[in-house]
Amino acid sequence: MPSGLGYTAPVTVTDYLIAIGLSLAPVSELRGGLPYALAQGLSPAAAFFLAVAANLLIVPVILLFLEQTERVFRRWRPTEQLMNAVFARTRRKGRLVERLGALGLILLVAIPLPGTGAWTGALAAALLGIPIRRSLPLIAVGVLIAGVLVLFASLGAFQLFDLS
Repeated sequence: MPSGLGYTAPVTVTDYLIAIGLSLAPVSELRGGLPYALAQGLSPAAAFFLAVAANLLIVPVILLFLEQTERVFRRWRPTEQLMNAVFARTRRKGRLVERLGALGLILLVAIPLPGTGAWTGALAAALLGIPIRRSLPLIAVGVLIAGVLVLFASLGAFQLFDLS
């Protein structure tokens, strides 16, 4: 952890793996991974690259394998109910994409709030039938914008609370 005494413990492999895991996870995404990486002592550039790259890793998987995954999860009642809830929420968020098209998909991913991000954007694109070759670059732009916003907000919070 960063300390006010000028000493920072070396960043461990575990720190990297946790930052990657947080950035891949559907709830935290890079909103959790990037601040965590900064708090562990990664440089802003390294934390940004790590969180954005990890967050983008899941997008092609969702876009390519959503139908197969859905078929498997719909075999069991508890996971079917979970899928129904996730898809209903995504369809509500997808209205932005339906109204604004490409800009809507970018905004859905770029606004770093709960219920938005790469997971929601990829699910919305898949559910709305947007081809991968069109949706993937738009989602990537959204992730980059979200990364910049989260980076600036995190660095501001570190300065505000003197955590550096």
